[in-house]
Amino acid sequence: MITKRLIPCLDVRDGRVVKGLNFQGLQDVADPVELARFYNEAGADELVFYDITASVEGRAMFVDILRRVAAEIFIPLTVGGGIRSLEDFDRVLKCGADKVSVNSGAIANPGLIAEAAQRYGNQCVVLSMDVKRVNGRLHIFAKGGREDTGLDALEWAEFGVNSGAGELVVNSIDTDGVKQGFDLPMLDAVAARVQVPIIASGGAGKAEDFVELFQHSGIDAGLAASIFHHRQVEIGDLKRRLQEAGLEMRL
Repeated sequence: MITKRLIPCLDVRDGRVVKGLNFQGLQDVADPVELARFYNEAGADELVFYDITASVEGRAMFVDILRRVAAEIFIPLTVGGGIRSLEDFDRVLKCGADKVSVNSGAIANPGLIAEAAQRYGNQCVVLSMDVKRVNGRLHIFAKGGREDTGLDALEWAEFGVNSGAGELVVNSIDTDGVKQGFDLPMLDAVAARVQVPIIASGGAGKAEDFVELFQHSGIDAGLAASIFHHRQVEIGDLKRRLQEAGLEMRL
């Protein structure tokens, strides 16, 4: 049985971790370096760091904070935000990232996925997808959920994997921050189309949401922000609950 992973997410804006609802109304939460240190000690399996306004502001990632976060942790670190070229991949990997997440940059230049996979390996390339329902269809959104690309999310997931993405982060804009559970129908639809690990994001509100999530085949990890940041769910307690439910966890 494949070990399931719990992954806190640091959404960073102007040097601070923030969190909102449905990608809107961002509020200050904490210092990213302190939070990274906490999660490393709390038993998180991996950590995700997103510079959430880099793409919409058309700038490169703030690497000084990234270096400080990477220096605090000894778990795999995935980094995204403003990744538009192989040079951007190179920059964040040299800062300590283990994997690089592409989203808007890959939408603007779909060839970037294959180029990065060929240079750095499939395991390094994570395709992050911000998905929202539009007239009953699953659409890909860009620039931090601000722009509807019109791309079909299932077709985009399949294209990304065929191009070399070794992992998908599937963010549901519809359930982001709502804390009523993951978007399981959407996740099932994506899992039916691809054969790479899927990280589910958006909607976690309690431990049972993760138990339910991991009953669905094809979902390898659960990513969450506010419930971990505000200690509503402690990672160690959650891992023990999942293990009790018969799931393989790294304790």
